[in-house]
Amino acid sequence: MTRTRFRLCGAVLAALCVLTTGGTALAGDHGDNARLAASGTAAAPAAPTAGCGKAPTLTSGTYTIQSGGKSRSFILRVPDGYDRNRQYRLVFGLHWLGGTSTDVATGRTVETGTWAYYGLQRLSNNSTIFVAPQGLNNGWANAGGEDVNLVDDIIRRVETDLCVDTTKRFAVGFSYGAAMSYALACSRATVFRAVAVQSGGQLSGCSGGNQPIAYFGIHGLRDNVLSISGGRAMRDKFVRNNGCTAQNPPEPAQGSLMHRVTTYSGCSAGHPVAWAAFDEGHIAAPQDRAPGDSGSRTWLPAEVWKFFTQF
Repeated sequence: MTRTRFRLCGAVLAALCVLTTGGTALAGDHGDNARLAASGTAAAPAAPTAGCGKAPTLTSGTYTIQSGGKSRSFILRVPDGYDRNRQYRLVFGLHWLGGTSTDVATGRTVETGTWAYYGLQRLSNNSTIFVAPQGLNNGWANAGGEDVNLVDDIIRRVETDLCVDTTKRFAVGFSYGAAMSYALACSRATVFRAVAVQSGGQLSGCSGGNQPIAYFGIHGLRDNVLSISGGRAMRDKFVRNNGCTAQNPPEPAQGSLMHRVTTYSGCSAGHPVAWAAFDEGHIAAPQDRAPGDSGSRTWLPAEVWKFFTQF
């Protein structure tokens, strides 16, 4: 295992605060069908994607795609024993500044394999198609909404070929990847079912940002790169959007090296908000009672997976 701390320098961070102008939502989106009953367990039937029932041409690997006149790339992980007639969950894993799609797909920066796709692949039991897009200059400036549009283009490419449950699209990212997940929550709330925003800031814009979406925010108390106050403000936008009861959730004491998860009450049906605060800095795989990242000991993937799979 390699302990890794991901840091952004202030000068670079300031240069990255580029707001998106947004883009056009996916044609034929069935996001409205994704809204669950108040229990959060009974979803409306998903519309099958074009890839359902046909022999796929996409397999696990790296692909290039034209998006906005630029050549972009993404890594695809197709479940073992893929069944063309099964509608799979689709999860986007978005890398941090200076990270790569390979880092996300392998988990090598924390613990190879164990932390692949932020630790979610090992929990998925071949129930999920994973995508790791590559950002321009290893970031997600999202100038003119180009990175949001890239995600749209990847969804079209994947769903044309593979069988996806359109009510179960998710995005997760750390740091700059969290900022990009937040941008998707703002501009693609009817495309994605939920997002997990790990130690993020509003760096990739927030076009729209007025619709409800299931939202899980995670942040370190002692984050000196992207402060927890910014994470709280991002969370509170969706507390309001989702009609949740406002509160100041309890957070662990500094020096405790522990975490606390709060699920908000009063949220509109199918739009839960959860908040996890942990006593650490700007790290992606926090563990209780010990400093630094750990792919095998971190509590975070299980919490994210539980949040996503409630739908």
